[in-house]
Amino acid sequence: MKKIGLIGGTSWHSTIVYYRLINEMVGEKIGTQANPELLIYSLNIELMREQNKEKINNKYLEIAHTLQNAGAEALVICANTPHMVFDFVQPKIEIPILHIADAIGKEAREKGLKTLGLLGNRPTMTGDFIPKYLKHHYDIDTIIPDAQYIDQNHHYVSAELTQGIFTQEAKTFFQKQMVLLKEKGADGIILGCTELPMLLDASDFQLPMIATTQLHAKMAADFILNG
Repeated sequence: MKKIGLIGGTSWHSTIVYYRLINEMVGEKIGTQANPELLIYSLNIELMREQNKEKINNKYLEIAHTLQNAGAEALVICANTPHMVFDFVQPKIEIPILHIADAIGKEAREKGLKTLGLLGNRPTMTGDFIPKYLKHHYDIDTIIPDAQYIDQNHHYVSAELTQGIFTQEAKTFFQKQMVLLKEKGADGIILGCTELPMLLDASDFQLPMIATTQLHAKMAADFILNG
């Protein structure tokens, strides 16, 4: 089995889910008598809240080198937003970062989806690191909520979900956002915050929902087993 490094902490709630899912998925193939070797670096979420891109880039590069030097053969960033560092970090290390947008793109392609609504925090929705990757590698278009809803989306993600707070009020809000995205042309929805699949499931909306956490964890498990 290959050894991977997990970069977590943003938030630790979703990092736990990644750890559990990867072990479960690998265990389904090799049996529960064994488990994969994993390296975990859990950073302080305050780094992301500062929104200092240079500082974030440099910290993730430092962590990537630490895990690479410790024997990791690939890296998994256990959240959507920190994938903003991909273009900066990947060329400077010798092992692959398993990009969350690849997990999204492969699932969307399999389901025949061409236009995806993107929900998440402000940096994930308004940044180009997921939409650009999906367009370039999978020819998938991405749309986001109207500007008037961006702050409220961000609030629920950063002030509640990443703090382990999951309310009916937040669930109702995101269900409304999915309706609006469908009206704008989305044929599927990216749950682009790794805590959103902990709030919503497939029965909560009539369009396919792409749960990034589960798909990314499977991508990690596949690498561990197959390289």
